Amino acid sequence: MIFTRRLREGVREGRITCSVRIWQRPHVKVGGIYPMEEGHIVVESIRRIAIEDVTGELARRSGFLGVVDLLKVAKHGPGTNVYLIEFHYLPPEGGSGC
Repeated sequence: MIFTRRLREGVREGRITCSVRIWQRPHVKVGGIYPMEEGHIVVESIRRIAIEDVTGELARRSGFLGVVDLLKVAKHGPGTNVYLIEFHYLPPEGGSGC
């Protein structure tokens, strides 16, 4: 999973533990481990949600100021399916982390 630069610190610190993505189909799977800078992202869950489920609170949990801010970044390609991905950051071995 790729995160915009402004979100990466929050992910590494454990303040951001979910992401909303608009895709044609899921690009990650539960239990998948994906590289992120020095560490990795471990996907805990992925579920399809309605666009109406994207609230201000969910946007803030995802590291954004609000829904509009999130939706500007969440859409990847021609997809229309909205997915909520829960994850945690796994620091590199020997590193400090969450």
